[in-house]
Amino acid sequence: MKVVLAVLLVGFFWSQEWKSALSDSIIHIGAIFDESARKDDEVFRLAVADLNLNNEILETEKITFSVEFVDGNNPFQAVQEACELMNRGILALVSSIGCMSAGSLQTLADAMHIPHLYIQRSPVGTPRSTCSPTSRIPGADDYTLMVRPPVFLNEVIMQVVSEYGWQKFVLFYDSDFDIRGIEDFLDRTSQQGMDVSLQKVESNVNMMITGLFRTMRVEELHRYRDTLRRAVLFMSPATAKAFITEVVETNLVAFDCHWILINEEISDYDLQELVMKSIGRLTLVRQMFPMPQNTTQRCVKHNHRINTSLCDPKSPKAQQLEITNRYIYDTVLLLANTFHRKLEDRKWHSMASLSCIRKNSKPWQGGKSMLETVKKFGVSGLTSFLEFTDNGTNPNIFFEILGTNYGEDRGRGVSRLATWDPVHGLNGTLTDRKLENNMRGVVLRVVTVLEEPFVMVSENVLGKPKKYQGYLIDVLDALSNYLGFKYEIYVAPDHKYGSMQPDGQWNGLMGELVFKRADVGLSALTITPERESVVDFTTRYMDYSVGVLLRKAERTVDMFACLAPFDLSLWACIAGTVLLIGILVYLLNWLNPPRLPMGPVSSTTLYNSMWFVYGSFVQQGGEVPYTTLATRMMMGVWWMFALIVISSYTANLAAFLTISRIENSIQSLQDLSKQTELPYGTVLDSAVYDQVRSKAMNPFERDPMYSQMWRMINRTGGADNNVEESREGVRKVKYGRFGFVWDAAVLEYVANNDEDCSFYTVSSNAPDRGYGIAMQHGSPYRDIFSQRILELQQNGDMDILKLKWWPKDSPCDLYSSDKTRQNGNALDIHSFAGVFCVLAAGVVLSCLIAMVESWWSRRKGSRVPSKEAQADGPSALQAVDPCPHGPNEHPLSLGGQNQTPNTTNAAGSTATHYQPPACCDIPCALIVQHSFEPANPSEITPKMRMTTFTTSPPTPRTIRRSTWSTYTAGLTACAPRTKAPTSSSPPLPSI
Repeated sequence: MKVVLAVLLVGFFWSQEWKSALSDSIIHIGAIFDESARKDDEVFRLAVADLNLNNEILETEKITFSVEFVDGNNPFQAVQEACELMNRGILALVSSIGCMSAGSLQTLADAMHIPHLYIQRSPVGTPRSTCSPTSRIPGADDYTLMVRPPVFLNEVIMQVVSEYGWQKFVLFYDSDFDIRGIEDFLDRTSQQGMDVSLQKVESNVNMMITGLFRTMRVEELHRYRDTLRRAVLFMSPATAKAFITEVVETNLVAFDCHWILINEEISDYDLQELVMKSIGRLTLVRQMFPMPQNTTQRCVKHNHRINTSLCDPKSPKAQQLEITNRYIYDTVLLLANTFHRKLEDRKWHSMASLSCIRKNSKPWQGGKSMLETVKKFGVSGLTSFLEFTDNGTNPNIFFEILGTNYGEDRGRGVSRLATWDPVHGLNGTLTDRKLENNMRGVVLRVVTVLEEPFVMVSENVLGKPKKYQGYLIDVLDALSNYLGFKYEIYVAPDHKYGSMQPDGQWNGLMGELVFKRADVGLSALTITPERESVVDFTTRYMDYSVGVLLRKAERTVDMFACLAPFDLSLWACIAGTVLLIGILVYLLNWLNPPRLPMGPVSSTTLYNSMWFVYGSFVQQGGEVPYTTLATRMMMGVWWMFALIVISSYTANLAAFLTISRIENSIQSLQDLSKQTELPYGTVLDSAVYDQVRSKAMNPFERDPMYSQMWRMINRTGGADNNVEESREGVRKVKYGRFGFVWDAAVLEYVANNDEDCSFYTVSSNAPDRGYGIAMQHGSPYRDIFSQRILELQQNGDMDILKLKWWPKDSPCDLYSSDKTRQNGNALDIHSFAGVFCVLAAGVVLSCLIAMVESWWSRRKGSRVPSKEAQADGPSALQAVDPCPHGPNEHPLSLGGQNQTPNTTNAAGSTATHYQPPACCDIPCALIVQHSFEPANPSEITPKMRMTTFTTSPPTPRTIRRSTWSTYTAGLTACAPRTKAPTSSSPPLPSI
């Protein structure tokens, strides 16, 4: 109780003394602070206390003050409080508020002639923006002095970005920053052709980053991640720390990124925290205050000693000083020195009580003199040196540019890279040093899953490490040769790519990376959102699409392919037509026999008619034996019919033998999904399996085609149609009826290298994903690998490596469903097997008929006279072959014995005439065997000539041959029911 009474008494007497001092003091200062700037008030009071203790400046005078707190966004309140302070009587007004209220105070100070020392304060520590100019009366004096120098952030950041050589970057700003403050910077970057993107950072950074992952696809996140490699941050240190923490934890940036944070208000404590939270390279631009290194010199300024807690850099209070705190302390110090000079000059003007309400209120008479004294002199303090130019601004401002090196080490050192001031500009050299391509001495442990042609075992010798080959091994060797690292490779223990298990753990290749047992995952690994959530991927090195491997249809050997152009019914119609036309020709000739003898055929029998019709059909016929108009009309129409049929057959046969008509109904993934006869599946729990399931069941990306595929793949829980490894799926396609759904690149290689060319592939047209090299989450090697992969792609080296394993000149047709090679369409023996079979059957049948005829001839006996009988003359001929048709029939006798030859013909020339004895009165055959000695040796040699006589009985004929010397004639056969020739029978034709 006694203590409480003592405190009350001390407070009472102190208040009385303070009121007495206030009423007696001639130095009174007013101050208006933002209600959130309590620290400004604290430093203001501390400065006044330090100066009241310094007898060298004000001697016996003391400074009194009045402080009011206002809402920085309420100009009316600020003016009201300022009027209240002027009514109390003040020599100067000090304010630390925002631009909105500062304009109103500036207008009031100009009207009342009260020196106004304004210290611009940005809300919540965001970077400052230039305040909008206040409209003023022309010719009126400006009583507001800008204690803080003008905003030079545009100039500083422009020079820094230009020195780094950036041409594309993102500019982030927080929600409290007035973006109008960087309009000049954006205009200049646009003029220089820089690509600058603006993005606002919300106060809730976590929600903002989560929204990005929710609204962006994987490809868009990759592109967004690439844009974050270079960024400029216009935000408060608190917002910058939260933003950097989020993007680092969500793996949006890596150790090769370079960010620039610019803000005058960055303390040493903020600097260390920012460096601890960031990875990559960080450059910070902040305002600096040149100070002597000696602590005594830092605290003693001319005739005043600054409070040690504020000037000692080791002091916790000094480390937490804000820039506005420093300017407030120096402002009070400047006013104290101004009052000191006014007292020495004895030009002191007493304070006047001013009223802002009365219309006839006059301004302070001593205001102009006080303003000129303040502007005339400067002071050294916590801000190095405070002074004003003629236009009332502080020209002294310095910036320091601090930076770290590339890397992901937390807590790495920060060094000063350069300085900047309005007079000298940039003092130092800034270079955005590229990521060093030097990984020499680094040994990477690489885990893989064997997948042709990405990774394959090339040599497996017992007792020695396995050697590998493949497309990705070539890529890894190219990276190793360029970057200088070495690697050890091993196969995942379970030979799987990996998926999340029910307990939340990953198995396979992914599990090796998640549990930090491997540095790099190398295989035909696709980039998926699930995998990217636990590991990092390089940029894609190849596009990915889903395909299906199918077995080509076997070509069936048809021995009778020559019959394929016509249907069986058509062949039957053609055969029937041949028989019908043959019968019709025979009937027409039987009903109307020809009157003129033509051709060598002696009679128009049914057999001869059939043979002639068939011969003309196959275009092998002889002379026409038919002379009647009806028969010729029939044969003309038949020949027209045969021409059309044979031409159609020839054209169709050529098409059938040279063009494969074997087609498969599955030519796309849509065709595969629509059919159910051919089962198909994929590798269980693989990326393809998850992709089909996701597009079939996810309502946001549901696809009818994948829904139908999922029903087949997931039949009986996926046990029937799915396999454990891709090689097992290939075997099922080769030796059974199965379609294997897998990576299109892998399937193309398998089909390309099959010895029998028995596979073909069908794939989707548009790739929706890509292959990438997987690394541990937050790996320092991801971006350097990505950078080198991009260089290999730009140089064309990746295409060269790809052509090594997927050549364009493949011996197999990957897209044809027929089992044919691309070496032409030459006809083989199978195409003509039927023709040879028909020929062989004809030969065998002809031989059998010949044997039957021979047997029949031997059995019945030959009726043809032998050569000996012919050589013995006519008598022998008569003895051997009498007229075989009956006892009353006699053969023709030789005309040399019973008849006298007539050697004179009707023309008067010499010829030999014979009167053959007739044994029949129907057509018969007369064989004339002759020999001659040609008068000219060039004439025809001897031969047998047959002349057929179709008249009954034969009429006399004359055959002239001037060179015949001898001749013989014999009758070999006569038709029955004939009579012997009489003496009046016509003679034999002359020869």
